[in-house]
Amino acid sequence: MFEKLQERLESTFKKLRGYGKLTDENIKDSLREVRVALLEADVNYKVAKDFLEKVKEKALGGEVLTSITPGQLFIRIVHEELCELLGKVNKPLDVSGSPPVAIMLAGLQGSGKTTTAGKLAIFLKKKGRKPLLVPSDVYRPAAIDQLMKIGSQTGTEVFPSKGMTDPVQICVDAKNYAMRNGFDTMIVDTAGRLHIDEKMLEELIKQKKFLSPRETILVLDAMTGQDAVNIAKTFNEKLEIDGVVLTKLDGDARGGAAISIKAVIGKPIRFIGTGEKLDALEPFYPERMASRILGMGDVVSLVEKAQEVFDEKKAEEFEKKLRKDEFTLEDFRDQIKQMKKLGSLESIMGMVPGFSKFKGAINFSEAEKDIKRVEAIIGSMTPKERLYPNIIDGSRRVRISKGSGTKVQDVNDLLKKYAETKKMIKKLTKGGMKGFPKQLLMR
Repeated sequence: MFEKLQERLESTFKKLRGYGKLTDENIKDSLREVRVALLEADVNYKVAKDFLEKVKEKALGGEVLTSITPGQLFIRIVHEELCELLGKVNKPLDVSGSPPVAIMLAGLQGSGKTTTAGKLAIFLKKKGRKPLLVPSDVYRPAAIDQLMKIGSQTGTEVFPSKGMTDPVQICVDAKNYAMRNGFDTMIVDTAGRLHIDEKMLEELIKQKKFLSPRETILVLDAMTGQDAVNIAKTFNEKLEIDGVVLTKLDGDARGGAAISIKAVIGKPIRFIGTGEKLDALEPFYPERMASRILGMGDVVSLVEKAQEVFDEKKAEEFEKKLRKDEFTLEDFRDQIKQMKKLGSLESIMGMVPGFSKFKGAINFSEAEKDIKRVEAIIGSMTPKERLYPNIIDGSRRVRISKGSGTKVQDVNDLLKKYAETKKMIKKLTKGGMKGFPKQLLMR
């Protein structure tokens, strides 16, 4: 999402690093470039102006001008102010109180509210909660069916509101149902409209009055840019929201909404939606987002994702296999599956510090195709062939290539790379693997 902003800022910072000494003039030039970058990213004009004033005040305060590494110090100031602008610290979802605790989701139609309800259910279940999904949108015909489908996919019960016409009555009955059946959380998916209108807001106010939700969360589509900020202002004035979920951050949005919202409405971004899959919801950490925007990567999030995805027991088994030189193509395929759970190659590499400099040199689309090709080839092998690749002769290679829809050369390339990998692992394990990072073994 922040690709163009990242490129612009990196170009500015590169010039700064080249200066042996910073002057009032080149700091002002750099600030002008940062300003253009922010406005191009659709950051609110007033927010950008205030941000630059703060950076300018610190940058011209003397410390930067006399620093041995002025460029780096300037970047640090930008990073600190960006963290401040984004909200400084992560504000977790509050689900304290007597059950069932209500979380009310509001937003316009098409913002991703219903999908977010399902993603939030998964997030809460991982925290040990027992959520009930409550569809209170009685206007959009497919809304209840969509939430029922999401409930089925996530293994979350959905309150049966089909046929009911009063959103407030749905909330009344859902609350009683939750109390009777031991649910500790209610995630209420409210109705939206294509545009904000008074009737919708009045209805939401009535629902909120009855529910007394612990959290009223506004779901916003990041792709709408500055419109998202204006929508947030109206909802906050009328409904008094507690936080925001920004969806579709994996799309081609310029990112201005993410940078502007906290400053404009004073309410934090709680979560970001990073994909269509139902587990693609991440808590929002301002410092990590600031690092990503400035091309510094986000190692903490990457490690957290890896810890969530990778099985410790499997990792230990894999390590033993490596020690004994028993790494098979079946293991190779398992590792690919584990890696895919982390997200796309581009999103993974985007979290690696300094990677943005080399981003243009890699064709991620082709790399993803290569991974799919490898999976297809290994999937076309028999279990015995995966365990003992040395038995794969010419006729077997032809059969595997036909079964996987690839060329014989592709099969040959995979087997060659596998053999080279085994040799490399043998060298690494020759002197023992004590202290060899498990995270690397898992990859």
